[in-house]
Amino acid sequence: MKKALSIVLAACMLLCLAACGGTPAASTPAASAPAAGGSGAASEPVTLVYAEVNPLDSIVGQTATAFKEKVEELSGGSIIIDIQASGVLGSENDVLDNILAGGDTIDMSRISAFALTSYGCKKSMLLSIPFTFEDRAHFWAFANSELAPEFLNEPQELGLPVRGVFYGEEGFRHFFTTKEISSMSDLAGLKLRVSNDPVMNGMVEGLGASPTVVSFGELYSALQTGVVDGAEQPIANYKSNAFNEVANNLILDGHTLGAVQVIITDKAWAKLSEEQQGWIMEAGRYAQEFNANLSETEENKVLQELKDNGCNVVEVTDKGEWAAACAKVIEENTKDQAELYQKLLDLKG
Repeated sequence: MKKALSIVLAACMLLCLAACGGTPAASTPAASAPAAGGSGAASEPVTLVYAEVNPLDSIVGQTATAFKEKVEELSGGSIIIDIQASGVLGSENDVLDNILAGGDTIDMSRISAFALTSYGCKKSMLLSIPFTFEDRAHFWAFANSELAPEFLNEPQELGLPVRGVFYGEEGFRHFFTTKEISSMSDLAGLKLRVSNDPVMNGMVEGLGASPTVVSFGELYSALQTGVVDGAEQPIANYKSNAFNEVANNLILDGHTLGAVQVIITDKAWAKLSEEQQGWIMEAGRYAQEFNANLSETEENKVLQELKDNGCNVVEVTDKGEWAAACAKVIEENTKDQAELYQKLLDLKG
């Protein structure tokens, strides 16, 4: 009788617990631990695919890695940056075409500042005008100024489905050729590779050479087979892409600073919580500073390695004739934004 009564009492206790929403203490699961750097229950991480046309050991490749590591640290792993380097996702234009056509296979990309020019971003074009930035300090004065967000936000203003995250640079751009050169006059008549960009086309024509459009991924073979006689790149990219193997003559004219920016698509941005968006922007500020501290040191190191390995490096002590040869393209591409361009010029020290 006592045994039966005990069973009835136990059943009543269980029914009471169930009615109150309780469970026996021994069967209560442990609460989910919040993700590091965030709050709330852990969830599946968001993976963002980041396109980079250069190798990871380049200045922009190292900057991408710094950005990735900072994002993943700040987010406690709730955001993963998947860097696809060395152009495996295509050229900058291929990537932008994919993104702007509504594709969702690429979430972020490092692009040259002028790459958005073809898509209507006129402000960005000013950053690639020859001989605009006197030195690196001049560029960083811009990148850290009140003007910078105005430039970064231009795609949003135009209704393009991307937004700028941060700026960087990969050093001044210089011409390199398969034939030995010693001065600007030696470029006359050469076929020089360009991207499909009006400023670059006009600059090459002003120097007396023939602009020839070749995609970046085909540039090595184009130099090797004589499709083009030369091209232009920042020093670090010139070496990291092994262009010195097929075009071992480098003239340090420094016609344009290799200003770059990192963009994220609206689709990718919408995947993120407000807190995660904040981490992306904070990591962008970190990566921008990382890039500023890395670029010149890395470039000097690479330049010395090129010289030590027998590259024919030609110094340019007077850039006056180079700037004069580019006067037409400078005037034609700044007259519609003369006031804004002057603000850029005025930022030099």
